[in-house]
Parts: sequence; C-alpha cells; structure tokens
Amino acid sequence: MNDLSQANAENDIPAHMRAIGAAARAAARVLARTPTSQKNMALAAAADALIAQRAEILAANALDVARAQQTQDAAFVDRLKLNERAIEAMAEGLRQVAALADPIGETSAFDRRPTGIEVGRMRVPLGVIGMIYESRPNVTADAAALCLKSGNACILRGGSEAIDSNRAIHAAMLVGLERAGLPAACIQLVATTDRAAVGEMLSMRGVIDVLIPRGGKSLTSRIANDAKVPVIKHLDGVCHVFVDRDADLEMAVRIADNAKTQRYSPCNTMETLLVDAPIAETFLPRIATIYADKGVEMRGCDRTMAILQRAGTAVVAATEEDWRTEYLAPIIAIRVVDGLDAAMEHISTYGSAHTDSIITRDGARAERFLREVDSASVMVNASTRFADGFEFGLGAEIGISTDKLHARGPVGLEGLTSLKWVVRGHGEIRT
Repeated sequence: MNDLSQANAENDIPAHMRAIGAAARAAARVLARTPTSQKNMALAAAADALIAQRAEILAANALDVARAQQTQDAAFVDRLKLNERAIEAMAEGLRQVAALADPIGETSAFDRRPTGIEVGRMRVPLGVIGMIYESRPNVTADAAALCLKSGNACILRGGSEAIDSNRAIHAAMLVGLERAGLPAACIQLVATTDRAAVGEMLSMRGVIDVLIPRGGKSLTSRIANDAKVPVIKHLDGVCHVFVDRDADLEMAVRIADNAKTQRYSPCNTMETLLVDAPIAETFLPRIATIYADKGVEMRGCDRTMAILQRAGTAVVAATEEDWRTEYLAPIIAIRVVDGLDAAMEHISTYGSAHTDSIITRDGARAERFLREVDSASVMVNASTRFADGFEFGLGAEIGISTDKLHARGPVGLEGLTSLKWVVRGHGEIRT
C-alpha cells in the first residue's frame, strides 16, 4: 500500500473499511469459482516470493522488534521476532496447504427421495473471513493461505507491534495472487494501526461472514462480547492431564512432563495435573522432581502439599483461582482426586473445554473419559500438546475453537467451509 492510500486509511477509517469490505465481497465471488490448480499456483508463487523477499521481510521485522524492545517484555519480543528459518517455515507452510485436498465442491452421496428428487450436500466457502491477531507475524501467511485454499477472501488486521513485518509478508502473498491471475482483494491487510479499524470489523455484518481472533484473552473477550458478526474462538486453555490409578507410571511421567514443559506459552499446554489418590504417593514425588529441576512452580491441594513436603519438594498452597487459571508460564496446579468421577467433575467445574487427557491402562475408564469429558479435544495416553491442526492432519490451523457450533477444536480448511443442501430434480413438483 502506498503512502497516500495509507494516509487516507488513517484519515477516514470507516470509509477505508467499507472499501476493503466491498472489495473482499467481490473477491469472494471470484474465489468461490476458482479451480484448485489456480489456488495452488498462487500459494506456490507466494511461497517462492517469501523466500525471494526474505531480506526485505527481515529488515521490516527488525523495525518492529526495535520498537517492541522499548516497551515489551522478552517473551513478547520473542513471539514477534523472525529469522531465516521462520521465513522458510512460512514458505513450507504455504506449500503444505497447497498439497492438501481442496474441500470446496465436495458433495455427499445423493439420497433419492420417494418424490424422485435426489438430495445431497455440497461443501462451500464461508465467504469473507476477518482475522484479528496479535504479535506473531507468521499468522499473516498462515491465515491467508488457509483462507485462499478454502475459497474465502480474507481481511487481516494484525497488531500494531508487527505492522512492518505484516506488510512485508502481505506483499509476498500479493505476488502469489498476481502470478495466479487472482484479484489482490482476495487477501487484504488493514493498513491502519488505529484500533478503530477493529471496531469497524466487529460491526461489518453482511460483509464479513465470520471473525477469528488470535491473541490474548482481552482481545478475544472483546471480540466475542462486541462482535455483531459470528466468531470462531477460544478464550482459555485450562488443559488437564488426569493420571488414573491404573496408569503406566513411566508413561504418565513422560506425558505429564511433556504436556507442561515442552513449551509454556501455547494454549494446549497442561495447566492442572490431576492425580488419582491410590498412586499419588508414588507418582507425585517423581514428577515433582522433574518440575523442580526445570524451575516449574507447583501449587498444590492439601494432599499434594503433604506428599511433596514429606518428599522435601517445594510446593505452595493452591487457591480456588489456581484451578481456573491459564498460566502460560512455568507454573502448575496439582490436585489429588478420588477416582475418575472426581477428576471429571473437576474438569467440568474448572476447565475451559479446550483439551484434556487421561493416562490409564483401563479401557473402560478411558472410554468413559472420552465420552463424558465435554472438551474440544479429549485424549487417552497422549500429551495435550498434540491438540494442534498440523498434528491432527489438517496441514495447518487458523485457530482453535471451544464453541460447539460450526467448528470445534483445531480449525483447518474444512472449518472454514459450510455445507449447503443441493437437489437434483427431473421435473418433479410438490403436491
């Protein structure tokens, strides 16, 4: 975007957003009829452009990082920072999305009704997707790729802290669209960093078909509360691992370690460890030693504190709020519970319906956990860190939804589509 158009965006944000919206609706109609080969061509060309323009992208990112270092903490700056490897990963992500099966136009088997009509369903794009996100510039490429492949136009509004990086990445995506003969309005980046643009997006009913926030709880809460447009989102990732009395303890130690310490910041990281009472005396000192060595602060219930204090391990008393908290940090809440029902009651009371796992060798209890725990991802004998679009075979994800309507769990290509009823008739009329 040139300086003049950016200045116009800053001076009249409502007009700027109306123009973006009108262009996106027109582009969505084009994308709805675009063949798979043309979409894949755009993705491949954009991947090549990311690599070819990596010097420009890194220079733009350096400007963002320099500004962020003046006001933000190290973790924030780390999420913002790009390097050669990150750009190569973005390009590879685009190529992986291109390699995925195109869901658009898929039809179910047709059912011939007694009247003679044949009824089925066809998968179609949602239309225009608004993406509002913070700090991570790679979301610009990831979201654009998934929207494009699923036949949706997108309006991207990244955080002001990553504006230069986002513009540089967006420029590479535009190269891909141009080489494939697709309108530039298929992937639009909001030019202004003024937060008023977000307010406009929240009210663009009839223009934006769905909003997807990616960022902190305050951002997601605001969008969920204020949007007049449907939203795909999750607010918290209060994920649990329950170590059942019949667990393989070696397996349980590995999983409880990985689920908490492999990375602290993702939403699928375990925040609360639930331990069945009969194995607590044996299991807790073993996992607590690992957490202590890795600098993880443990906050425990009364029974947890008694066991770990006898073992000489530092632990502080958990509060009621700890059971509800998504730490995103080296802190874990630990509770000893009396069996599967107590564990599921805890998850129902304090969980966020994101991801929960049971470690057990008992098939019946595993099946009960799978059926009765009402979360977007429910696991047996696996780390919660697997709750991810790539790990689930979606190729990539645009976000995770804890809602029950439309999309739930990691949202990939299929989650960015809808189904419509289609009827094939032979001249039938209703009598």
